[in-house]
Amino acid sequence: MQCSDRTEELKMKWWQKLQPVAAELIILALVLAAVLAANLGHAATAGGPAQGYGLKIFRVESGLYPFVHVYMRTFDQEMNPLVNLNVLNIGVMVEGRAYDPRKKQYVIQPLRNREEATRSILVLDTNKMLKGQDFEAMIRAAARFIDAKRPQDQVALIALDNSGEGYTVLSNFDREPGILGRRLADLQPRGDKTRLYDGVAAAMQMAGGAVGGDSSSEVEYIVSTSIIVLGSGRDDDSAISRSDLMTRISSLKIPVPIYSLCFTGPEGKDQRNLQALSKNSFGKYYSIGGAYDTITRNIEDIQNIMQSDYVLTFRAYIPVDGGRHNVKIGVEYPTGSGIMYYDASVFEAIEPPTFPRIIEAQQKLDKAIPALKDEELYLKNPYAPAAVPGGKS
Repeated sequence: MQCSDRTEELKMKWWQKLQPVAAELIILALVLAAVLAANLGHAATAGGPAQGYGLKIFRVESGLYPFVHVYMRTFDQEMNPLVNLNVLNIGVMVEGRAYDPRKKQYVIQPLRNREEATRSILVLDTNKMLKGQDFEAMIRAAARFIDAKRPQDQVALIALDNSGEGYTVLSNFDREPGILGRRLADLQPRGDKTRLYDGVAAAMQMAGGAVGGDSSSEVEYIVSTSIIVLGSGRDDDSAISRSDLMTRISSLKIPVPIYSLCFTGPEGKDQRNLQALSKNSFGKYYSIGGAYDTITRNIEDIQNIMQSDYVLTFRAYIPVDGGRHNVKIGVEYPTGSGIMYYDASVFEAIEPPTFPRIIEAQQKLDKAIPALKDEELYLKNPYAPAAVPGGKS
């Protein structure tokens, strides 16, 4: 009996010693489960996210180095942007080391509050089958999109028609609503076929040459391009197949989201064509059908998504070496959740030319993000290895 009591006593002491460790392991398991869920949610975003949220860095500019601009899109499980992000939601990591947000070495703004421009390509179906209310509603939707854009944003128009290529470029990129409106007014539903995939491929080709500009100036600098498809979703014998088009979309270095507005009836094969284009490109699908009263709301939603991209500007401290360096941007949403999901990219440590406009822009950024003098830039993790013990590899 005494032996049994002694055994129980030893078990109790052993458990008391392990309790703190067990608690830590439980916490770690919960955190890992939450992180895994967030990662799985993000991994599924290309086909429609099932849970959580994500972010996608689509452009990094070092033209004003040491100030680096990171352009990124955020989205929840419904592909809507995360709202009201601030520096407390953001983590910046350069070459594996995390910036201390208390040192105020980075700022974040939504694109709508800045002067960089976006470009959009409207792809409009002119098939005879859309004649009547559907076609009129489609033209109104295109006109509403043009009216809702910012003055600096540019729009191009492509019509899917009877031409040899299956489409006609009605207008190259233009900022003037009046000019674009006149091009729309001339459009009539006279097409015998709809070569949807050929038209979208042409829009992607336009988008490929659209992003760029003078990174020394925020004005007229094009940071992103989107495609908006308005039609039935049917495809009649395009030269490019759906699978080839999907491969092109997936392999784009800079994502070009495709937003689709379907103006035909119940869900079917044609509608699924548009759904697939949108989901595979980080875009969004809208079913209009006969619900024409939803057009304005859907167009405003697309404009809101495009203008809710975020621009994060951070000050880098890597000496100019002409090399490419790793940067990770993380988002914790909501603040205090304890889970931060990162996306990675690279920037260049370069010395910009001393053009007056560049110097002026750098001076403004230097006032907004003053250089640290004798302060520690990075957060310190006490368990991060400083060096390999004893010089061993």
